[in-house]
Amino acid sequence: MVKLTSIHYIYVIIIICIITAIIKKRDVSLICILGTGIIGLVATGNPLKAIVIIYTAIIVSGREFIDIILIISLVNAMSKALSDIGADEIMISPIKKLMFNKAIAFIILGITMMIISWFVWPTAAVVFIGAIMVPAAIKVGLPRIWAAVVLCLFGKGAALSSDFFIQGAPAITAKSAGIKDISGIVKASIPFWVAMCVFSASTAFILMKKDEKLFLKREEAYEAAFTEDKLVKGAKVISILTVIMFMLNIVFMLIFNIKGEEATALIGGTSVLILILSAITKFGFSKALGEFTGYIRDGFMAGMKIFAPIIIIGAFFFLGSEETAQKILGSEATGLLTDISIYVSSKIKLSRISAIAMQGLISTLVGVSGSGFGGIPLVGTLARAFSTSVGVDIKRIAAFGQVITVWIGGGTIIPWSVVPVAAICEVTPIELAKKNLIPVTVGVVATFIVGMLWV
Repeated sequence: MVKLTSIHYIYVIIIICIITAIIKKRDVSLICILGTGIIGLVATGNPLKAIVIIYTAIIVSGREFIDIILIISLVNAMSKALSDIGADEIMISPIKKLMFNKAIAFIILGITMMIISWFVWPTAAVVFIGAIMVPAAIKVGLPRIWAAVVLCLFGKGAALSSDFFIQGAPAITAKSAGIKDISGIVKASIPFWVAMCVFSASTAFILMKKDEKLFLKREEAYEAAFTEDKLVKGAKVISILTVIMFMLNIVFMLIFNIKGEEATALIGGTSVLILILSAITKFGFSKALGEFTGYIRDGFMAGMKIFAPIIIIGAFFFLGSEETAQKILGSEATGLLTDISIYVSSKIKLSRISAIAMQGLISTLVGVSGSGFGGIPLVGTLARAFSTSVGVDIKRIAAFGQVITVWIGGGTIIPWSVVPVAAICEVTPIELAKKNLIPVTVGVVATFIVGMLWV
């Protein structure tokens, strides 16, 4: 049985301080790094080791993010090169005919993101959608921040939590819950998934419509920058090649079952090739030798500017997961949030209602730790325990936990998990996480109600 120590209570207090700071619209990087040091001091009792732990936590966090930093930096460099020759403007012109106002742009962008994410995974889909469709959506009035919200809710939320086609999430849930039939988890998740998606997306749409005065100012600024005549000879060829190459990426992912890090790598390599072609088109081969370096430098500067605070914030929250906590505090460490979740579940007297409430609460806690898929095994294990002790339907309660865990931890309200979307849409991760918070919270409440009625 898990026993809570002073470290666990301190960790909870620091999380409360972080949440309070977010509510008050304050930056949380300083709180996170101080919190990491305090946890290190309590864990070791040695001030020098605590200082070392601060640095170690940052290193571990940086390593966890390095692949995302690379892809975002390369895509940023590619986007800058495409913009410089005017290819971006050519690519969005056909899409603009479908997106004739921000409401339609919201819907089309969201549905497209969800469908592509089902087949090629949200991170890869973000790059594709970001390069092709986001500029068109912004052009017709959808602000960058709400374009980012749409990508998060429909990609990292709707697509990733259901995972109907690749079935990574339901497979993990089924395995940890001791269920052989993965399709049973998929079917059981549909009512929760529908409630979460409908209420989250509807709330986001309503909030977007209320912000119109701010939008008008942003639209005018974007329009002024976008209508500048900057077409370079050969830009049409590059724009066509860009669309074809990204479409081929999707085809290859489907044919060869490329997903996860391999899919991201394919997108990254394609982005570099497009960057090279764009630089040569604008400057010629000889001059492109130097200009290419400039694009790469600018791309990585933009990537690190985005990720610098996220690495610091992640350093603290990675203490909540056992795998990363051991890298930071030592091999004897456990995941602090995981411990707290197991402890709470063991202390509450179970009935059908309390089991559902406990599954939802623990799913939320695991999600807040930023685990995403990493939290699903705990959710599945608890579902098995709850079904045995109080007789709830194991498939339904497991699917219930899966939807909530992935929606929260997979990439909607945790700042470092929204970084790819924030980078593509050129907004800050903190701002994006705040915008997502209310829609996701409304969706979680609706999903809880469905859980109480249907599990």
